[in-house]
Amino acid sequence: MNEQPKPTADYASLSDEGKAAVQEKVKNALSQIRPYLQQDGGDVEYLDMTNEGVVIVRLKGHCGSCPHAMATLKQGIEQAIKRVIPEVKSVEKI
Repeated sequence: MNEQPKPTADYASLSDEGKAAVQEKVKNALSQIRPYLQQDGGDVEYLDMTNEGVVIVRLKGHCGSCPHAMATLKQGIEQAIKRVIPEVKSVEKI
C-alpha cells in the first residue's frame, strides 16, 4: 500500500486558538534546540509567526555574528521545527 503524504497545514486558515497552539509548539521546539546553541555561546529568541507560516527569530550571542549562522538557522533550527510542525514553512532571522 502506498501511503499518501499528509497535506501541509495552512497556518493562515487556523483559528486564533489554533495559531496560538502552533506558536506554543514552535516555542517548545526552540527550547529543545536552545541548549545546543548555548553550548557554543549562542541562543535563539522567538519573535513572531507570519500568516504565511514563517517563523521570525533573533539569533543571539555567538549565533548572531557567526559566519555559519545561516546554516545553523536553515539546516538546524528550521529543519528541526518543520519536522514536527507542518504549519511552519520556513524560519527567518532578523
